[in-house]
Amino acid sequence: MSELGTNVPVGTAPPNLVVAPGPHLHSGSLTTQRMMFDVIGAILPVAVVEIAMSGHASFYKLLFAAACCMGAEWLFQRMRGRRATLRDGSALLTGLILGLSFPPNTPWHIVFSASLVAIGLGKMAYGGLGQNIFNPAMVGRAFAIVAFPSALGASAYVPSVDGVSLATPLSAFKAEGFIAPLVSLFAGVGENAYGTSSALASLVGGVYLCLRRSASWEIPAAMLGAAALGAGVIQALGVSGGWTVLHELSGGALVFGAFFIATDPVTSPLTPLGKAIFGAGIGLLVIVIRKLTGYPEGVMFAVLVMNAFTPLINRWTVPTPLGGPMPERKSS
Repeated sequence: MSELGTNVPVGTAPPNLVVAPGPHLHSGSLTTQRMMFDVIGAILPVAVVEIAMSGHASFYKLLFAAACCMGAEWLFQRMRGRRATLRDGSALLTGLILGLSFPPNTPWHIVFSASLVAIGLGKMAYGGLGQNIFNPAMVGRAFAIVAFPSALGASAYVPSVDGVSLATPLSAFKAEGFIAPLVSLFAGVGENAYGTSSALASLVGGVYLCLRRSASWEIPAAMLGAAALGAGVIQALGVSGGWTVLHELSGGALVFGAFFIATDPVTSPLTPLGKAIFGAGIGLLVIVIRKLTGYPEGVMFAVLVMNAFTPLINRWTVPTPLGGPMPERKSS
């Protein structure tokens, strides 16, 4: 997730400007910093599952990704002559989400370059804090997949000839038709599973976020509902190959993405209806990508596509102003 805020040159007091029409209600307790650290706290169960499954490699990967994103944010802010924004926790959160999206033994140079792109291209190129169009962590991951296809692309998940499979449950099903046990899939444990694949841990953290109102419940509800609908249609047509709706919901990063990536307040729509449309679009796109392309997972591409539609969705779902809509002028 990224954040809401303004960029202020070093040594300059921030302007007190309000540019939206009234009436307004403001709560001083819901700050950008509080939202960021709410998400960081909610993401800890996911990180704990990954570290418990993969050990020190995952711990060092997460630490390195967080450090790289924070270092990149400090560097780019200084290059722009802006005040450092590390205390708001946004760069730390971007690093954690980016790190969790990579397998435990991802080479350091991939994590490093993806972190630079996430902060530099995904965030600072649009003006920095709160002005980005796309989710920065997903921009970094997309770059890594395109730049290092042999390590992270679809070809990286082809089982090796010596019988030692590198496949995640989703890629093992896509390549070999292997169906993982539903319980281990939901818990995110087992061979080659890692943090973002734990639907249970993501659900625990996600519910906490929604209760704290640091995430909008409409987005994950619509996203998971639409994915279930799409998977249900495929199952009803008898072409699912034994991969049921529950397998689809529990597998991969679908639940993680629903609560921790799609709910970014900067890159998602503003109104409840807009958020529902946005979430439903991501859920359906995930199923389409999983079933019709070479990639076993589809959360990253689906989020980036719907991020691009967010301004248009905001225009479609402009709420009725207080007092009703403006009457149309009668032609004379």
